[in-house]
Amino acid sequence: MPICLPLTRRLLLAGAAALTLGYALPAAAQDDPIKIGLVAALSGQSAKSGEAITRGITLALDKINSEGGVLGRPLELVSRDDESNPGKGLIAARELVQREGVAAMIGGLDTPVSLAIVPFANDAKVPFIGPWAAGTPITKNGAEENYVFRVSAVDEFVDEAITEYLVTKYGSKKPGMILINNPWGESNEKGLMIALEKRGMEHAGIEKFESNDVDVVPQLTRLKENGADGLFLVANVAPSAQVVKSLDRMGWDVPVASHWGPSGGRFTELAGPSGEKVHFIQTFLFTDPAHPLFMKLQERFPEIESLADVTPATGIANAYDATLLLAAAIEKAGSTEGPAIRQAMYEISGVEGVIKTYDMPFTPEDQDALGPQDYIFANFVEGEIVPLAD
Repeated sequence: MPICLPLTRRLLLAGAAALTLGYALPAAAQDDPIKIGLVAALSGQSAKSGEAITRGITLALDKINSEGGVLGRPLELVSRDDESNPGKGLIAARELVQREGVAAMIGGLDTPVSLAIVPFANDAKVPFIGPWAAGTPITKNGAEENYVFRVSAVDEFVDEAITEYLVTKYGSKKPGMILINNPWGESNEKGLMIALEKRGMEHAGIEKFESNDVDVVPQLTRLKENGADGLFLVANVAPSAQVVKSLDRMGWDVPVASHWGPSGGRFTELAGPSGEKVHFIQTFLFTDPAHPLFMKLQERFPEIESLADVTPATGIANAYDATLLLAAAIEKAGSTEGPAIRQAMYEISGVEGVIKTYDMPFTPEDQDALGPQDYIFANFVEGEIVPLAD
């Protein structure tokens, strides 16, 4: 027969047990890793970019953890594949926050995926740092408390840069636009129109195409007939390659200034030799095999044998720097709570990244750490992304 203790006695014992457990939990928690979530395209046509981001974060975590971690705890990466699908990206973000308990998220390779995650990140009060997607509205999202930061290119700045490039390098007076038909294309259409209007220039037309189109000759023909003397291209690897192949079929040799979409994979393998004619934006390039970070890459990932095996370096560098900035903010906040990390993001300085040293890189009015001064023009040469010669 069970022994029934008086209610008071049972409450005292329960309280003692709870108190003992309460003292034990903080000590255990101090040893638990701080989880950082990654949402990115780890499969499909953008898998090389997802791989680059993963490698950049991994190298940063190696450095941080070898130096004692953050708040005396190691950082741990928890990854989810969004397959370049906005719905799957949102599900992945929810899982990372609600099931895995991540302190922050890094990711958003595609602008549509990032835009799907932004409202959730702001509502959940979990910092979300983009190392790739460049859509202007990602960080300029109108939230009263904005938890979205970025270490990457920004469409409105890229559009100004590629417009200036076509004008000064090729003397373009009437460029045309060939843009992917999604929110990323829409973001760049707005930016390109502003850049052209600023110069009092007209355009030869705005043509859209789908990511699975295998022939864009009709759109390009309209631009050619309207007098386009240069093209703005905005699309990721595979669709950009289809534009180049369509230009080849037409026999139209026209200057192409592109966003960095082509850099996200083996572009010239898909586009053919003419892919080398496409000039695009980057934020970082490895040009020396003795670069300390490249040597770390080779050490960590033995399959990297030469600079040509790093595609794209900009994804590695952006993700590496983003991770260092996030770690610095968590350390400064002294907390893994989202609001505290967000506030600390505005206060960090002297963070030595691979792209540059970051001194107060974020403000509530500007949550982008990189600007036009950090851009480089590049192209593919024999499968390797190299800076364009002056």
